[in-house]
Amino acid sequence: MNPISWTVLGLGLVVAAAIGVIALGSWRWRALTKAQLALLDAARVPAPAGRYDEREINGLPAPVQRYFRAVLKDGQPFIAAATFELAGTINLSALSPGNAEWKPFTSKQRAITHRPGFLWNGRVIMLAGFPAYVHDSYIAGVGTLHATMLGLFTVANMHGGREAARGELMRYFAEMAWYPTALLPSQGVRWKALDDRSANATLVDGPVTLTLLFRFDEAGLMASVHADARGAGVDKEGLAVMLPWECSVSNYQRRDGMLVPTRGEAAWMQPEGRKPYFIGNLTSMLYEFTT
Repeated sequence: MNPISWTVLGLGLVVAAAIGVIALGSWRWRALTKAQLALLDAARVPAPAGRYDEREINGLPAPVQRYFRAVLKDGQPFIAAATFELAGTINLSALSPGNAEWKPFTSKQRAITHRPGFLWNGRVIMLAGFPAYVHDSYIAGVGTLHATMLGLFTVANMHGGREAARGELMRYFAEMAWYPTALLPSQGVRWKALDDRSANATLVDGPVTLTLLFRFDEAGLMASVHADARGAGVDKEGLAVMLPWECSVSNYQRRDGMLVPTRGEAAWMQPEGRKPYFIGNLTSMLYEFTT
């Protein structure tokens, strides 16, 4: 064989090996995802059966009443689970100084309302088009963030209770606008008035109790959810870095009789200002109801 033939053969072998590694990683990640979904469904408990009755919200803070009247109709079945897909961009350097490093992603997420839990299965396109796979979840009181390159090489693996669980349950709580019947008092959420455009909401799951600030717009729709402190990683000494955190939602559309947002954005509130790190647009939604 001449040198050109050897070069072509070598390149062909490299390409074949890369395709094989990508396929192996994809297969392995699908297996891990299937196992996590099984754990999520195993943690479910019977959800309260029934339908939304407008009389339930009498006595709630005024902005909360306006929200439920805007997004729910009397007789709306309670949501037991939601499976939805998002597409958007993630800023991989949101906690670092300098320029943003936005990468495109697609994801499929499943959330259950009793017991509260979710699994976000994301695929992020990295350098040269290689995929990174990410699981972000709250399952049976345990929070997890597992990120890999190609589905094979772990680059981050946070797993446990306490702050890990609190941080992931915060995400679940802030995303309840996508499954709004879960925010009703009958489903376990307690509301406390602040002013005409905001209220505090409290959610309890096992040993974890969360209170977040919900803000509403002039149309009565939920605009943002704020936490004074959420775990943003660890510093050089291995200590947790806590930062204010905010999730905003917008572009509401009617799905299965409910008004839900089709765009979500998450940001860290850093000393130098608000720094978004996640922008996602809803591409599909499938609900499971209790009745």
